[in-house]
Amino acid sequence: MTRIINRRDFTKTVAALGASATLAASTLSAAEAATPIRLGVIGVGNRGDQLLDAFLVHKDCEVVALCDVYEPYLQAALKKVGGKAKTYHDYRDLLKQKDVDAVLIATPDHWHALQFIDACRAGKDVYVEKPLSLTIAEGRKMADVAKETNRVTQVGLHRRSSKFITEATELIRGGAIGKITVAKCYHLRNESPYGIGNPADCDPPPGLDWDLWLGPARKVPYNPNRCLYKFRWFSDYSGGQLTNFGTHYLDVIQWALGQDAPKAVFATGGNYAIHDNRQIPDTMEAIWEYEGGVLVTFSQFNANNSPGNARGWEMEFRGTKGTLLMQEGAGYEIIPEKVRTKELPALSPIARKENAEQGKATQQAMQPAAAKGKADTADHARNFLDCVKSRKPTNCPVEVGHRSTSATLLAKIASQRKRYLTWDAQHERITNDEEANLLLGYEYRAPWRLA
Repeated sequence: MTRIINRRDFTKTVAALGASATLAASTLSAAEAATPIRLGVIGVGNRGDQLLDAFLVHKDCEVVALCDVYEPYLQAALKKVGGKAKTYHDYRDLLKQKDVDAVLIATPDHWHALQFIDACRAGKDVYVEKPLSLTIAEGRKMADVAKETNRVTQVGLHRRSSKFITEATELIRGGAIGKITVAKCYHLRNESPYGIGNPADCDPPPGLDWDLWLGPARKVPYNPNRCLYKFRWFSDYSGGQLTNFGTHYLDVIQWALGQDAPKAVFATGGNYAIHDNRQIPDTMEAIWEYEGGVLVTFSQFNANNSPGNARGWEMEFRGTKGTLLMQEGAGYEIIPEKVRTKELPALSPIARKENAEQGKATQQAMQPAAAKGKADTADHARNFLDCVKSRKPTNCPVEVGHRSTSATLLAKIASQRKRYLTWDAQHERITNDEEANLLLGYEYRAPWRLA
């Protein structure tokens, strides 16, 4: 039976580890807190609408500009903010609005790089949704431009602003569950047999600028499944759930391991059960290898929804002294391992009795422990607003988001190449497959350029 770890126990544990929380407490003066930060929001569909909710709970910000290529989304967002914001269809026009201090970007993944870079160069601080980019080359350019322009940036990996996840990562780094050899994460949802369907190409709906929605992506006829939220099932605009949910998980895993890049990756899968027009696999497995001897896996099973571990939680860290399970909306739980006091004996008729007796003499590495908690985008929004005022680094600046996104984008390339790929993180190059390096970026459709 587990117990809920109390604050006194946890404080003692963290102190013993020499750990300190990474979450920056707000130390703003009353005058600073009352000064509104004027926001422009680019992309107000599904995630953009959620970002509006997360930021509007904070009274020291004001939404003064909204942009979307789909008019119904734009009108719904305008109503949500009280009808006072200026509206745009082209994000470049929004960036010309002088009273915009910072922008929130929640467009499809293939748009993030251009909009982020242009916003930085327009003198705006930027909150950009995850995954940071569609390609690794884009992410590198985004990080470089943010540094050149000295902008405050936050990538929407909001678990970085969660207290319980911070606690869990500190426990892991401090050795609470021993040497980590395996970390696993899952995206499980049974979408069979019809998935997102297989609609025919057709005219775009009224109020949608399809050509501007495509932007730098290749020109194709409009299809209902390519647009709005379902774009995540198409590799032209996304890495699927591998980069959507997987980037969240790999970010926490790399954080907990104290590493920012794998040394190798392999991924494979395919469309095995679902009959729709998606481009991404319905079933896939990605495996990364990290320095120090750690295997990390992401399982995307979209034709089966059975739990991946004892609790059915999204992440697990397996150490020599225990296993830590984690779920965004629940918290974490540590399940202790039983540690042997002697070497394993050889199996033989004589050794069986000794082996059985030794099994009774095992010891627990630690007491069971658990903590409840959730990861709230509003906390991540609060951190961004505070850092825009203080000019301090956020909990997830663009360089951190780039490294976490790159891990999943590498797996996307490995899946396309059906190969084990070795990675030079310093130079951001694949070292054993020169052709795979061609997939680190792509050629934009004219007139769009990554510059």
